[in-house]
Amino acid sequence: MTSTSNKASSNTGIELVLFDLGGVLIEFGGIEAMQALSGIDDEAELWRRWLECEWVRAFERGHCSPSEFAQGVVDDWQLSITGDEYLASFIHWVRGPYPGAVELVGDVSTVIATGCLSNTNDLHWKYQFEHNPMLASFSPCFLSYELGLVKPDAEIFEHVVEHVGCDPSAVLFLDDNIINVDGARACGLNAHLAQGVDAARAVLEQVGVLP
Repeated sequence: MTSTSNKASSNTGIELVLFDLGGVLIEFGGIEAMQALSGIDDEAELWRRWLECEWVRAFERGHCSPSEFAQGVVDDWQLSITGDEYLASFIHWVRGPYPGAVELVGDVSTVIATGCLSNTNDLHWKYQFEHNPMLASFSPCFLSYELGLVKPDAEIFEHVVEHVGCDPSAVLFLDDNIINVDGARACGLNAHLAQGVDAARAVLEQVGVLP
């Protein structure tokens, strides 16, 4: 990665800001949907099971088809709907950007290299990209289904560091899930929990990327 010469980089040591997407910049309705379907009210427990589910991991690594993923989740979670019904709901879990998200990305990208690191899949990414031009401004774009790697596994963070060619601590990573934040920190990234746009902006101001 070519080192940035902007003020933010020289003052903070940060060379790249990576945003997670759902839950940070883009509204993600999957938690409420899965809580209703599974009967699991505890959000932390739901995230743990979601991130550990073999069918979620396979789909977000690009290793199975949408129909295989949907039926696998229905069977694994013992949901009382069909795979087709689940998939029809799943495609709409990703909604529009939060208020202020476009402005935040614009503010950050004017002062420092700005990209994204997201667990996602072909269906959601195409839906996001078609409906959210904001995503076209990200470079680099680390997408789990393209890489065959998923958060919070160390391999995806190691791939990021190798690709960008800078010290891990020079990568500021914002994610709404503490499991992913902990995974990134274990690999040396400067990772922070940021649930929503206001929290993300507060972190960026705190570390000196934004005034």
